[in-house]
Amino acid sequence: MPDQATPATWQVWGVRVATAERPARDNFLSPGERCGSMGIDFVVFVLTPGDASDGDVVVVDTGFSREAGERRGRVLELTAGEAVRAIGREPEEVGTVVLSHLHYDHAGNVADFPNAQLVVQRAELEYTTGAAMRHHRLNHFFEVEDVVRVVRRLYDGGVTVVDGDRELRPGLEVRLIAGHTRGTQVVRVRTERGWLVLACDGIHYYDNFTERNPFPAMVDVEQVLDGYERIESLASSAQHIVPGHDPQLFERYEREPDEQGRVIAALHRPPLGEAPTG
Repeated sequence: MPDQATPATWQVWGVRVATAERPARDNFLSPGERCGSMGIDFVVFVLTPGDASDGDVVVVDTGFSREAGERRGRVLELTAGEAVRAIGREPEEVGTVVLSHLHYDHAGNVADFPNAQLVVQRAELEYTTGAAMRHHRLNHFFEVEDVVRVVRRLYDGGVTVVDGDRELRPGLEVRLIAGHTRGTQVVRVRTERGWLVLACDGIHYYDNFTERNPFPAMVDVEQVLDGYERIESLASSAQHIVPGHDPQLFERYEREPDEQGRVIAALHRPPLGEAPTG
């Protein structure tokens, strides 16, 4: 009888590509007595299969472009392509780029990956190219050129349009949760320590999740809260949930040594301390 195949696992790296400060009150729908400022990190996730020696690389989100950062008062430290090089791979090796949604800080720099198939939810394409974008309160989160680049890739056959949940590869899935935008998706990935959920903007900060107190940028608060429950059900434990913008991420996980000062977390390894239990 043949040996049972070993389940596919991935190594998952979080690479900080920018950081900034925000008023703490602006990060919670119900800020309460919060005052002062909070850090916000911008992260590109890089996934490598198996022992990281071979196979296509997967990138989850691509940060913001340098031009968009300059307009919005954000300083880009690393492009998405440089984030891939930071873990020892090349942008040309990236075969799949999952865009959790198309906000400016998640969908810039897609041109860094000429060989990659973009993965976008149907609902996100319809939202960002439809009537909702006539409202400034909704469209100001997006860079129109980022959206246009995705549409051009679509015309060239370079976009996989997903309608809901899908397994992209063994041990790698996308799940639609919406709420933050109409087509926000999260990534569920099997690692040596269990199923991680890269929540991206499904959860901005650990405290948004543990307090059930969402980040206020959203189109549907009920979907955001439902998304918290779904993310929790998809992860092997609360310690397997990875928020999209919390600087604590790089304190909770082992950092890879990097002589150039780049901040890289090995998310496939157990956290250094206990994560919130929710």
